[in-house]
Amino acid sequence: MSRLFGTDGVRGLANGLLTAELALQLAQAAAVVLGHDRNTNGNRPRAVVARDPRASGEFLAAAVEAGLSSSGIDVYDAGVLPTPAAAYLVADLDADFGVMISASHNPAPDNGIKFFARGGQKLPDDVEDAIEEQLSKEPYRPVGGEVGRIQRFSDAEDRYIVHLLGTLPHRLDGLKVVLDCAHGAASGCSPQVFKTAGAEVILIGADPDGLNINDGVGSTHLGPLKQAVLDYGADLGIAHDGDADRCLAVDHEGNEVDGDEIMAILAVALKESGKLKDDVLVATVMSNLGLKIALREAGISLRETGVGDRYVLEGMREGGFNLGGEQSGHVIFADYATTGDGVLTGLQLAAQVALTGRPLKDLATVMTKLPQVLINVKGVDRSRVKGDETVAEAVARAEARLGDTGRVLLRPSGTEPVVRVMVEAADQDTAQEVAEGLAQVVRTELALALIAD
Repeated sequence: MSRLFGTDGVRGLANGLLTAELALQLAQAAAVVLGHDRNTNGNRPRAVVARDPRASGEFLAAAVEAGLSSSGIDVYDAGVLPTPAAAYLVADLDADFGVMISASHNPAPDNGIKFFARGGQKLPDDVEDAIEEQLSKEPYRPVGGEVGRIQRFSDAEDRYIVHLLGTLPHRLDGLKVVLDCAHGAASGCSPQVFKTAGAEVILIGADPDGLNINDGVGSTHLGPLKQAVLDYGADLGIAHDGDADRCLAVDHEGNEVDGDEIMAILAVALKESGKLKDDVLVATVMSNLGLKIALREAGISLRETGVGDRYVLEGMREGGFNLGGEQSGHVIFADYATTGDGVLTGLQLAAQVALTGRPLKDLATVMTKLPQVLINVKGVDRSRVKGDETVAEAVARAEARLGDTGRVLLRPSGTEPVVRVMVEAADQDTAQEVAEGLAQVVRTELALALIAD
């Protein structure tokens, strides 16, 4: 049987893989593993539940809350809030755990359930495995006064907003900012935070109806944000995804500023203020080589991890570092958050524009992105890639050709029969040529291996 939990909780088509029945059973299992087994204060365990505005989130939240309360967990229903808000509130309330119902940047028909441990921390694999194992066991069914109670977490959003404003190094007075909330979970709190911080705010993608989340807007569709920044003459634009755990930006000329560039800007700013722990940034192997070069020139070390914000978090915890993230816009400020926070990231980036008086385009020049080409080779046996001599020799030749001016990364997907061939080089033509050559070697060699079998 395949593992139910993926890289970020349990995710799938609502009423397909992810049914109300499964949501209730997951909640009952989590009540035992994260609640009763780990609660040491003798009181009834408590859990925070939040969701993004997808229509299916309404029945899934109801199922989760029924499963938790029927298993003796007191539930604090925080309503529609970003994923990082749910994580923060678990810690702020000192709850035993939390549940976020969201499929992040996926389209509206999908949904997901993820759990946070005490302190708002993501779950390690062994705890997720324990929840899966508990699914096959009899649920805990208290009676009478031992059943859990459900109450509205009425000041949840206010607590999160106050927390975000407390992180600001500088107010945003005088800045005109376009916010694209992806018709998602940040549609309420993100505009309020930026306005309270002093910015003039223009909103797009901030009218969720349960079905339009991520639909042509947000961090995966930057076109509308770029146009709005130009139309309104804004200083910058900020784009969230559906659950607002990521942030991408647009400068005043409509140019994209991706997660690598955002991390470079913020890492240099933190170093200059003496707040970057050990002068280290943690990022994944997919970050552009230009980030490493820029950091080296600024006297900052780059620690690389596997792809996925959970691996970035692990790397940060292991070394005690306070800044990390991904090219996709998951940026983690360990001093303020336990997960990527798109609203927090957008605030910190805008604050640097206000503090320095420099346009975002100018700040982004701290890093020069190398041309990057990514080719997905589909339908191949992922397990053969690392051990294939012909593929290894082709990679070695490519690396020798690129030298210090580029790099090669072959990465089998963890979720589908795809090998990702990524090449960076000093110019676009070289990157494209080398990537296509390596992709052809992978196709040919692994096809021959399949025939031989």
